[in-house]
Amino acid sequence: MTRPVPAARIPEAVHRRRWAILGVLMLSLLIVVLDNSILNVAIKTIATPAPTGLGATQSEIEWAINSYTLVFAGLLFTAGLVGDRLGRKKVLLAGIAVFGIGSALAAESGSPGQLIAYRALMALGAAFVMPATLAVLMNVFEREEQPKAIGIWAGGVGLAIAIGPITGGALLDHFWWGSVFLVNVPIVIVALALMAWLVPDSRDPRPGRLDPIGVVLSVVGLVLLVYGIIKGGELADFTDAKVLATSLAGVVVLAGFVVFEARSDHPSLDVTYFRNKVFSAAMSAIALVFFALMGVTFFGVFYTQSVRGYSPLESGLLMLPLALAQLVFAPRARLLVDRFGNRATTTTGLLLIAVTLAAFAGFEADTPIWLLEADFFLMGTGMAHIMTPTSVVIMQALPREKAGSASALSNTFRQVGGALGIAVLGSVLATSYRDRVEGSLGVLPPGLRDTAAESIEATLGVAEKLGPRGEALVGPAHDAFLHAMHVTALCGTGVALAGAVVTALFLPGRPPAGRRGEREPELIEAAD
Repeated sequence: MTRPVPAARIPEAVHRRRWAILGVLMLSLLIVVLDNSILNVAIKTIATPAPTGLGATQSEIEWAINSYTLVFAGLLFTAGLVGDRLGRKKVLLAGIAVFGIGSALAAESGSPGQLIAYRALMALGAAFVMPATLAVLMNVFEREEQPKAIGIWAGGVGLAIAIGPITGGALLDHFWWGSVFLVNVPIVIVALALMAWLVPDSRDPRPGRLDPIGVVLSVVGLVLLVYGIIKGGELADFTDAKVLATSLAGVVVLAGFVVFEARSDHPSLDVTYFRNKVFSAAMSAIALVFFALMGVTFFGVFYTQSVRGYSPLESGLLMLPLALAQLVFAPRARLLVDRFGNRATTTTGLLLIAVTLAAFAGFEADTPIWLLEADFFLMGTGMAHIMTPTSVVIMQALPREKAGSASALSNTFRQVGGALGIAVLGSVLATSYRDRVEGSLGVLPPGLRDTAAESIEATLGVAEKLGPRGEALVGPAHDAFLHAMHVTALCGTGVALAGAVVTALFLPGRPPAGRRGEREPELIEAAD
């Protein structure tokens, strides 16, 4: 006898259009992820002096990326709660509108400082989009279809990674750098119209109270910590008093945030969730893999464009294997989870990520390009087999009405991991580059040496201005960057291996055949 549970819980009209709703939710996801993947290709152009770019330094480029990720991560807790309280559809529409306004303003930035500020505004909108998408998804799909829907949703990340660099490269080949932000505006308009028409509203019947003190503590702590790390890379001295003081202050504020949340009767971060070792391990895996991958993406653009000489469009096309692998494997990863369990699937994915990052430590200026393409494909394969199982574990570890909170936590750890990856690995890259290239800059006037040592783009920019005299700097700049890339890639490899150890120890293995549908009660009980 068939149980009429789906019709009783989900209105029939909503149930019938659930796949169309998923498509619209993926469009909003594409907008948010697309922006970062487009920016990755545009980094070199924005670092180029005006009028071609903004002449941004490496630290300013890192802040243009991290102003987005830090605001995004810091507000996700509150954004999830606001959606639970006011309704996810309202929050989704408002967030996309703010994101579109920020995109239009970023396109017209006249300085690196303005770009950093407008990227933060874009993040404000994006923070209200991301948790709402997964929360809506969890409320329009029955439990048995959720893994498949989440797999398709995760595959949307791969689609955005594919479209972003190619679109960004094509725009940069024909228009000014601001076009990579302006392109978001028409997508936002289409998404607003479709969401207003298709997406149903939902909310938590018992929403939590807002937590402004917690939000301030989390954002301030993260900004101080990341500022200290980036400043250390800029100075090539992590023992500098300002670097140590700022980083330590960030750690202290974040520790205060955790203590405050543990004692609050309405925390934005419910630390009791982390009593569940499975939940904690899944969160750690997401944070660590994005720590490694975002750092690698940061230096990968300079490798393909500054060292290998590819155009922005060609550089974007080189990312296709990574995106293709995610599109192919993310929706199918649940099949491996069913057969081998979360532990084996996720740990293998992290080990594969570690191998692909280690491969970067062997890449040189003349490495056959097919090896880079194969490495990107394997990287995307590993990522697909991490994101889908961990997302399912996290979303199903909490009651359905807490979907907004679970989504916010998942995305927060992803964004914080990515921000710290860019800050830490970007600083390792900057420090290693400066240490290696400084010996070749003796021919420059003293005032230019510090500027030229900031990054490979800064060195090549100075070399170009010197004309024939500057040609002697190009070779040492390439050699210094490749050395720095090798060091940074090995650091990323270590992080991915640490993630593999965590998942191997704490994620669940393959459940007995008779109990494969009983995981939700175990996880919810463990989280209580």
